[in-house]
Amino acid sequence: MDLFHTLQVGFSVPKPLIAARGQVKTVSVTLSDPSAPERPLQPGDFAAALDWWRDAGVDQQFSDAARDWLAPTTPAATATATAAAPVTAPPAQAPPMMRIGGAPANWPPDLASFTSWWLSEPSLDNGQVFDRIAPRGPAGAPLMIVVDHPEAGDSDRLLAGKQGKLVHAIIAALGMAPEQVYIASVLPRHMPLPDWQALTAAGLGDVTLHHVGLVAPQRLIAFGKHVSSLLGHDPAKSADPRLPFYRVGAGIPALAAPELTVLMARPRGKADLWRALLDWRDS
Repeated sequence: MDLFHTLQVGFSVPKPLIAARGQVKTVSVTLSDPSAPERPLQPGDFAAALDWWRDAGVDQQFSDAARDWLAPTTPAATATATAAAPVTAPPAQAPPMMRIGGAPANWPPDLASFTSWWLSEPSLDNGQVFDRIAPRGPAGAPLMIVVDHPEAGDSDRLLAGKQGKLVHAIIAALGMAPEQVYIASVLPRHMPLPDWQALTAAGLGDVTLHHVGLVAPQRLIAFGKHVSSLLGHDPAKSADPRLPFYRVGAGIPALAAPELTVLMARPRGKADLWRALLDWRDS
């Protein structure tokens, strides 16, 4: 019994009306009570009948004809289903990051002009030029120290806070004066949560390598895995991943050290770094 026949149960239908030529007659139905007066079919009658049968537990459509549920779907049905599938728009993509440093042909050719370029070049920081801190130190320094970004409280001098005190202690332990060492950061201002993956894709490593090439230090210490990674250090490609030594650019000996914040929080890390510095110095 299909749904149309189901709807008829509970109704009484009077004798069909025969319309004259060119005329249309309507059929009136009444509920199953024979004594109920005949009235025109109302819009809510079918809805009321469906609700009645639904409350009685009849809420599906039935048919007496057998159906093969394992039969393959016909091409027409497949095409209809495919056409009816909702079409979703592709996710919006973020605009590409500005290329850091711009065209390499326009980069400063010497260290003397690099400082002013570092403080004013918009592409180094998505157009922002405020709160930048310049690197400091001599060209051809015996040691170059590179950190991720200036300290939060730096204003006129790079690493002027607690991290700077730790760096100066390391310099003194190596038997050097602070003015002999070139100190730089790979980012021009303090950034608490840099997107290192995006910065690397935008060319930050190339700018950093260019900076190192202009300084031409005898040795280099990179504090932080992101900094050493920008400078070409990959422990997975090292002959001995436990050794943090590698070479930068044209063969400058380099040491991959933990971040300064990590060293300040872990005294044991300072001892490990000191042993590595001794091995590096004596090599």
